[in-house]
Amino acid sequence: MEPTADETPTEEEMQTLRRVPDKIPLRVYSIAYVEMVERLSYYGCTNIFVNFIQQPRPTPTGAALHPNSAQAQPGALGLGQQTSTGLTTFNSFWNYFTPLFGAFVADTYLGRFRTIWICVIIAIIGHIILVISAIPQVISSPDSAIGVFAVGIIIMGIGTGGFKPNISPLIAEQVKFHKMYIRKLPSGERVIVDHAATISRIYNWFYLFINVGALVGQISMAYVERYVGFWVAFLIPTCIHCTSLAVLFFCKRIYNLRPPEGSVLGPAVKLLLRGIAVNWHANPINTIKAINNGQFWQNLKPSRYDPATRPAWMTFDDAWVDEVRRGWKACSVFLWLPLYWLTYNQLTNNLTSQAATMSLHGVPNDVIANLDPFALIIFIPICDLFIYPALRKAGYHFTPIKKITAGFACGCFAMIWAAVIQLYIYRTSPCGNQASDPDCAPSPINVWAQTGSYVLIAFSEIFASITSLEYGFSKAPKNMRSLVAAFALFMSAVASALGEAWLPLLVDPLITWNYGSVGIIAGVAAILFWLSYRSLDREEDDLNQLDTGHMNVSSYTQDVERNLSVAAPDHEKEALEHKVAIEDGVGTAGPLLVHGEKK
Repeated sequence: MEPTADETPTEEEMQTLRRVPDKIPLRVYSIAYVEMVERLSYYGCTNIFVNFIQQPRPTPTGAALHPNSAQAQPGALGLGQQTSTGLTTFNSFWNYFTPLFGAFVADTYLGRFRTIWICVIIAIIGHIILVISAIPQVISSPDSAIGVFAVGIIIMGIGTGGFKPNISPLIAEQVKFHKMYIRKLPSGERVIVDHAATISRIYNWFYLFINVGALVGQISMAYVERYVGFWVAFLIPTCIHCTSLAVLFFCKRIYNLRPPEGSVLGPAVKLLLRGIAVNWHANPINTIKAINNGQFWQNLKPSRYDPATRPAWMTFDDAWVDEVRRGWKACSVFLWLPLYWLTYNQLTNNLTSQAATMSLHGVPNDVIANLDPFALIIFIPICDLFIYPALRKAGYHFTPIKKITAGFACGCFAMIWAAVIQLYIYRTSPCGNQASDPDCAPSPINVWAQTGSYVLIAFSEIFASITSLEYGFSKAPKNMRSLVAAFALFMSAVASALGEAWLPLLVDPLITWNYGSVGIIAGVAAILFWLSYRSLDREEDDLNQLDTGHMNVSSYTQDVERNLSVAAPDHEKEALEHKVAIEDGVGTAGPLLVHGEKK
């Protein structure tokens, strides 16, 4: 039965009724497939970057000389761990920096769907160049190969930058309702269908698809590089990535698509700067008090201005100001994420290098990293189907702020685990504290001892990374969703840039300090983050229930909306609201708009 949204929960019902997510439309899964194959191609390639760059070439294709040997090691360019970590860190930075441009183009000019389509093609071109960089004739000259490789990752990053900030808002925009409403279950129980819980479920399963792709790509390509060579390991993900074009082509007609609405970043920035300027005092303490007095955003609403003195760029309604306030608050939350991503980024390079110094027992060193997506595939459904519903039933609201705090804590514990493992590697290695020497025999410690780090990182992703996706979508103005998603992704680029400062610690005998220092930072960040945002945590429901704002509202419409805020007979209000609807282009027979939401 199709749900209706006629009944809005009261304050008492908000506190007493159980909250449940809405049904997920089937079209969501086709978008999840596109993301899955994109991540398969991305991680299938990037997972073997470390060996491709760092390890010397044992055979013409880079495949291991004796692939069935317990310590068989594929390689290509032989440029060492520092070069490998530097280039993989740059690749990570680049892939999370370019989304800012991809999001701006989508929100302003092309729309999300068209941007995704174009950027998938660009990414495939980048993949093809990676294949060229790894053919035997090219890798025989490492200087030439590294140049071609660099061009490939730059082009691939441009494609990824346009894809990532647009695919995550697109998938969440496929749900019908955007506010809480009451539903009566067949059992007779009345429950609140919570849009936030629905978005959380969508992004949980979206992230599950991501990690299915990552797991398949990383494991399969690690064995392809080991037994066949790097050019084939780059080619297979490229071919699989091409299937996403067919899915996008045939499914376009069933998607809910939002057209681009022009540049909204400018007005959002102007609004923030105007508020700061109005509240600025020579005394910094007075400035802080003025900004935090609760009236900062209220005084920026167009209805507070006389039409004759209202700035020309204030073409939006009051509801959009509330959305912008919420969006800036979300961005301030994201500013903390680089301290989390510092821990996660150890997974993409340094933990792989650590595995190469341990007893592998026939397992490729870059396969161990797949413990992370494997753990995610197991624990995401457990969290979504059992843990989160149990917490909601018990009346505990595990809000995004609480989840992100838990993500920091799990990242801290993961790094403590890695630091302890590294300490014991130095103690047990035949080369002592020079365990990373390529000519050194491995430590007798079994490589599966790294399991704790990977499982803890997986939990940190469930709490921090997935939550950043849902938080960005639910808190951004509808015409800025790609930009806010890109800002969250950009925090990973900032973390990659910060990670360059740790390069001096990536040599023996200092690697233990690399993990330990990152872990301490994440632990301190968890405490400070919660202390900073516990007040915002209490606003969660109110922020999620904001009305939808609109840009490019005429001055006449603004005057009407201002008049609606004062006392007037109901029939006059209804007539004015209908005029607002016509002025906004809804149509003479269309639904009325009250504060931007359909009634």
